[in-house]
Amino acid sequence: MLKGIPQIISPELLKVLCEMGHSDRLVIADGNFPAESMGKDGIVIRCDGHGVPEILDAILKVFPLDTYVEHPVSLMEVMKGDTVETPIWDEYKDIVAKHDDRGDSCIGNIERFKFYDESKTAYAIIATSEKALYANIMLQKGVVVE
Repeated sequence: MLKGIPQIISPELLKVLCEMGHSDRLVIADGNFPAESMGKDGIVIRCDGHGVPEILDAILKVFPLDTYVEHPVSLMEVMKGDTVETPIWDEYKDIVAKHDDRGDSCIGNIERFKFYDESKTAYAIIATSEKALYANIMLQKGVVVE
């Protein structure tokens, strides 16, 4: 155990977060996301039994968001014609605002298939058991300034 590290962050996840450099991207995927096929050439970390909001909150306690891009946080857009509601996005906005002074202004949307393409080149994908639809989120790492 370590002090100051949220317990939900496994040793494997902590190692990956530490290895990541500036501009590397991390996907936190919902339970329907094809994490294993999207991450077949990268790192997939299983966080079964956990939802995206609790993982996102824990990660943002130790993970700086990129300040050199407008939207270091990206959500998968709802497909045109799909009537799915996305109340989980409001949770994400609150969590991001808690950890970054820019609040929800640093959150953008990526079209679904572009999100898949970008996921294939992400440093890592975290597979959760999140049941909400369109609950996938991508984070771009910034630098630690002290």
